This record gives sequence, C-alpha cells and structure tokens, in this order.
Amino acid sequence: MKLFRIICLLMTTTALLSSSLMAGAIFARAHHTDEDFSVKEYNDFHRVLHPLQHEALPRKDFQRIRSSAGELVKRGEAIVKLGVPAGTAARNVEEFRQELTKFSDALVKFSEHAKGGTGEQVEGSFSAVHDSFEMLAGMLPRK
Repeated sequence: MKLFRIICLLMTTTALLSSSLMAGAIFARAHHTDEDFSVKEYNDFHRVLHPLQHEALPRKDFQRIRSSAGELVKRGEAIVKLGVPAGTAARNVEEFRQELTKFSDALVKFSEHAKGGTGEQVEGSFSAVHDSFEMLAGMLPRK
C-alpha cells in the first residue's frame, strides 16, 4: 500500500511538472516573438534588451551589459528618431512625447555608464532605460 501511494505521488508530481513546463514554454513563446509590438523599431530594441534584462542583470553580468550597450543604444536611438508612432491614441500623444524625452535621456546616461561607470551605475541606468521602454511600449498602438 505504501509503495502504491509513492508511485501515485510520483506520477501526479510528474504530470503537474510537465504541465507547468509546457504552459511556461507556450507563454514565453507567445510573449517573446518578433510580433510582440506593432512597431518594428520596438521589436528590434526588445530583441537586445530582453536577454540583458532577464539573464545578464539578475547575474550582475555587467560585462555582458556593457558589451551590448552600443547595439542597445543604437536601436534605442531609432525609437527616438521615429517619434510618436502613427496610430498612437490621441490621449497618449503628449505623454508619449514626454516619455520619449525621458527614454532619450536614459539612453545617454546608460551609454556613459556603460563606457566608464561602476557596476551600480550601469545597473541603475540600464534599469532606467528598461523602465522607460516599458512605458513607451505600453502606449504603442495595438495591431
């Protein structure tokens, strides 16, 4: 009887774990494709940002963040150059412009810190870029 309970427990645990892993993989795939955003420049930026945010930053791998800074800033500057995307809700246009200014300033500071700042400065300025990007992405027109 004891062996039967152990086998049942193992089978249930295996089934739950498999379901969780599959659901996680589906969620990750659905939320991190080239089709996330309605504007190409935001997808291009996010492709560089995402692994830095979710892999390098938690490990405090500032060398990796520094080595990707040029590409991240270049793609961020393309967002700034684009300005307020066509189709942005009228109620969001002024806030979008203000956030673009914050984003541009954050990119400048991050670029400076990536070239010669401390790890703490890189972390702070990188996080400011990330947070500002998230604000902008939240105001993008829907597909």
